[in-house]
Amino acid sequence: MSDQILDDEYDEQPPPAGGRRRKRRGFKGCLAVIVALAVVFGGFYFAVTKGVDFLQSQFSSAKDFDGPGRGKLTFEVHQGDSVAEMGRNLKKAGVVASVEAFTDAASANPDSTKIQVGFYQLKKEMKSSDVVEILVDPGNILKNSVTIPEGLRVTEILDVLADKTDFPRAAFQKVIDNPGELGLPDYAEGNPEGYLFPATYAFGPKETPEGMLQAMVARWRQAANDADLEGAAARLDYTPGELMTVASLVQAEGHGNDMPKISRVIYNRLEDPSGPTAGFLQIDASVNYALGHRSIARLTIAQIDEVADSPYNTYRQKGLPPGPIGAPGDAAIEAATSPAEGPWLFYVTVNLRTGETKFTDSYSEFLEFSTELDQYCETSDAC
Repeated sequence: MSDQILDDEYDEQPPPAGGRRRKRRGFKGCLAVIVALAVVFGGFYFAVTKGVDFLQSQFSSAKDFDGPGRGKLTFEVHQGDSVAEMGRNLKKAGVVASVEAFTDAASANPDSTKIQVGFYQLKKEMKSSDVVEILVDPGNILKNSVTIPEGLRVTEILDVLADKTDFPRAAFQKVIDNPGELGLPDYAEGNPEGYLFPATYAFGPKETPEGMLQAMVARWRQAANDADLEGAAARLDYTPGELMTVASLVQAEGHGNDMPKISRVIYNRLEDPSGPTAGFLQIDASVNYALGHRSIARLTIAQIDEVADSPYNTYRQKGLPPGPIGAPGDAAIEAATSPAEGPWLFYVTVNLRTGETKFTDSYSEFLEFSTELDQYCETSDAC
């Protein structure tokens, strides 16, 4: 066996003089070279294919759905979200196939920089460009649009909210019964009457009853600041709460440009307790509030006497009622803080459809206006 090994490993030629036999390349040596070449060519192939894949990823389109999508879901754009963050949230929700496809589509749409915070209705597996088209249009923001008219009482406002949102009335009433978190001013003394500002509100899908009512109080605060309610109260020598009560009376009784004059009538009566009206405001709207009625144009003596002891009965109690009787709007608050100049002590709305109102400081002329109203009511169903 050893001779065979020697025969395989060495040349059969005799070695040169003074030297050893020369080793010849055998099978194992060739195999090593072949393996080395395979490694080199394999690495080259791997590098080339990976390079091709990288180039293809750079120059090919990002993964995207064909659309138009399926089902529906509500997606929220948060304050401060970047386009990339929106893309990540959209991919996580299953709306887009990749973040890259969305960011590419957003880059191609110049309006993408104007995407607004809010909720949007989308579908799963949408084409990214279709998603961008929805997000750039603020008209697609989901919201409950609720309009609160001027002059409504808290009870009526809760009815509107319950009707226009997905919450039951009891959910709003619960907040009103515990008003500590509403943001009311101290002088409201925990009573939201008059401080739920009448306006149109856009409530998002995740808004709560507490948040809605807080938004209404915050909007009232804006109106109060615009009218400088506290500064006006100091100037007129009343409290801000008293001015809000005046504003609510003006809202209930006034029409348009007549509001500042009605405001002046109220102040004139309050500030002359020994005058012709003896300090009684005699405002029908406040008596209606005590009666729990929306509006009775011509109160009878029996109706006035029915709530004779109510602090809101301005025929039987002197001065202002203890608080607002409804929600005044901007014009009424402005009228309360900036009443017109004039001597008037009486006013009569002689046409309930047009709102025509006449003012005077004469009691006899007031009686004439009252007769004019009676004649109007005989031929009109507006009374």
